[in-house]
Amino acid sequence: MTKPEASPAGLLEILREKATPLGPWGDAVASVRRELFLPDEIEVGDELVSRATSPARWLEVAYSDVSVTTQVNDGRPTGPDEYRLPTSSSSQPSVMLEMLSLLDVQPTDRILELGSGTGLNAAWLAHRVGSDRVVSVEFDPVLAEQAAKNTQAAGLSPLIVQGDGEQGRPTGAPYQRVIATYAVTAIPYAWVEQVAAPQGRIVAPWGGSFFPYSFAVLDVRDGRAEGRFTGYPAFMRSRNPRPARGFLDDFLHHREAADATATSLSPLRIAQDPDALFYVGLALPDAWHLPVPADDGSGEMTLWILADDRTSWASADYAPDVGDYAVTQYGPRRLWDEAEAAYRTWEALGRPSRDRAGLSVAAEGQRVWLDTPEHPLSALTDPPPHRRICD
Repeated sequence: MTKPEASPAGLLEILREKATPLGPWGDAVASVRRELFLPDEIEVGDELVSRATSPARWLEVAYSDVSVTTQVNDGRPTGPDEYRLPTSSSSQPSVMLEMLSLLDVQPTDRILELGSGTGLNAAWLAHRVGSDRVVSVEFDPVLAEQAAKNTQAAGLSPLIVQGDGEQGRPTGAPYQRVIATYAVTAIPYAWVEQVAAPQGRIVAPWGGSFFPYSFAVLDVRDGRAEGRFTGYPAFMRSRNPRPARGFLDDFLHHREAADATATSLSPLRIAQDPDALFYVGLALPDAWHLPVPADDGSGEMTLWILADDRTSWASADYAPDVGDYAVTQYGPRRLWDEAEAAYRTWEALGRPSRDRAGLSVAAEGQRVWLDTPEHPLSALTDPPPHRRICD
């Protein structure tokens, strides 16, 4: 098979070969040059690609269906041994198209985007509905300025402003569509207030630290937004606030003082089941998990659970053909105990799939429910009293 050329037409060919639903967005993909939105040094996976030294490879990456990291550690100088946290990217085009399909944009819609990034998504939107109908808010002033320059270079002029996306953009409201390009733990009510009901829609990557891999697709009516979850997007977290991340050793401390216990629950039953991860994640929005498989072919694995505030950590060790699994925990919270309790609650509910869950957002806050809004998942989403004290 002939390799597609590194061009907008080549990217469109790649997307069609992957059976990516293009809908009305094919012309935007073919017309807006992605290369105009990328800096001269980009990262794809663990590969650092320089346009100056590897121009052909740089262009190949630009027109591949891959996510491209365009900024790490908020753009500050980073030492060779320092943890590299991706803080801005050009998202994978097929995922962008999935999200735009969920947004269900109509030609006359006014659209608010939260998280301009490189400006490419705003450019696609502007190409579809017109630049005067697109407003994009970017938290990072350097990125906001560059995104505006990028869209201008592409011959488009959506309004790109620096600001706190959590506040939306009230001066331009109302909007028919609101889209966030970063993951949020809660849908700000300001977004709901700025959507023109009843035809309005909000699409955002949603979830806490444990499982931020869902699109929330919410329709707005009567002062509230309501909908369900879909997809498995991997977006960067909101910067306001953003939980700490780093190497595993940055979160482990007082190992000699940790408590050792055991559990009959296999760590694999949590780590390898996306539905379990979603529901356990409702109970642990402020802790993240990291499965680390052994590299000796033994099939063993350690599931680490690490509190965002770094005060607590836990590990559960999986080994084949054993009945009980070793657990180690330290800190004011017993994170494995919390995760196992949430898993058991999910089991008691009948192990529902994620698509049975829904989200309602009103002035008093957001609520996750099962099957219908009348059945809130408060057993998972409401922290026990000791958690409220610790938090």
